[in-house]
Amino acid sequence: MHSAEIVVCKTKFAQQLVEALLVIDKATDMQNFLRDVMTEKEIIEISARLEAARMLKAGAKYIEITERTKLSSRTVARISDWLQNGCNGYQAVLKTINAHHSHISPASAE
Repeated sequence: MHSAEIVVCKTKFAQQLVEALLVIDKATDMQNFLRDVMTEKEIIEISARLEAARMLKAGAKYIEITERTKLSSRTVARISDWLQNGCNGYQAVLKTINAHHSHISPASAE
């Protein structure tokens, strides 16, 4: 586990963000909140990272992932490392998405 990631999650402001995300229960409210707190570019970047994690879990090759998501191979390598040695956040989210939204097609990073 990466100790820097754990520390960030324990700050007062980070905890407030976590709590805010937990109480949002409508997709449109979440979209609006994310757009208010992040730039469109940041939303696209985070979305692409989630797609890269999904593709890595599915066994996709780095070249496929970089072509689809437009992320650098270095970023994909970091995501791969986080999947293996991180706080298990990607795994938890991907598992939840698969359980609750198996009828939804994977997002496009474009």
